[in-house]
Amino acid sequence: MNVIVRNNQTIGLIDKEIKIADVQTMLDLMASAHYNSECMGIVLYKESLDERFFDLKTGFAGEILQKFANYNFKMAVIGDYSHYTSKSLMDFIFESNKGKMVFFKKDLEEALLSLAP
Repeated sequence: MNVIVRNNQTIGLIDKEIKIADVQTMLDLMASAHYNSECMGIVLYKESLDERFFDLKTGFAGEILQKFANYNFKMAVIGDYSHYTSKSLMDFIFESNKGKMVFFKKDLEEALLSLAP
């Protein structure tokens, strides 16, 4: 994990090679970012998330996002979402981007601006 400081906020950038296929892996990443580097949030690549995350019917995204809400920790996911056709997923991304905790952005700069405006 790389650590980026933006507007006096410390943010962890999770390596692209990390694969997140279960909630425990995400919790471990959150804990490492928060306790080892005092990060207030993380940025990860869309490719790191198991595709179940983007199929809202599986509940995987909900489980992950609940952990971020519980621990008041922010997350930005960077990538291209244009190939997804699910209206509910696109609505979910749109609503998340209007909030203050979870963001779906196209690149690192947009993600950092969302996490540490």
